[in-house]
Amino acid sequence: MSMNVDETCIFCRIVSGELECDRLYEDDAVLAFRDIQPKAPVHGLIIPKRHVATLDHFDDDDAQLLGRLMLVAREIAAAHRLEGYRVAMNVNRLGGQVVFHAHLHLLGGRQMSGLG
Repeated sequence: MSMNVDETCIFCRIVSGELECDRLYEDDAVLAFRDIQPKAPVHGLIIPKRHVATLDHFDDDDAQLLGRLMLVAREIAAAHRLEGYRVAMNVNRLGGQVVFHAHLHLLGGRQMSGLG
């Protein structure tokens, strides 16, 4: 797999090992770790190891990687015995994206309501 990296991206720096994280899951293509500002008792970030800025930057060839991100969310939820959980991806600044390395949020461990 080709590994696109952006040296200025905090998530790429985590993938490279330059910055530490509390790992929840890792394989050749995906890394998941705890959010440092959690919004729920379980709040993981699930990222492709390859730098992709936003959902808009994936192409058709990335369908398997996108599916893998979702399946990793399911695996982490099962490992934490979450009866219910939310998986979300913020896209672009107006969509609430802060770090421009595509990532899923996995939130659980409390009642999730509405979209907020």
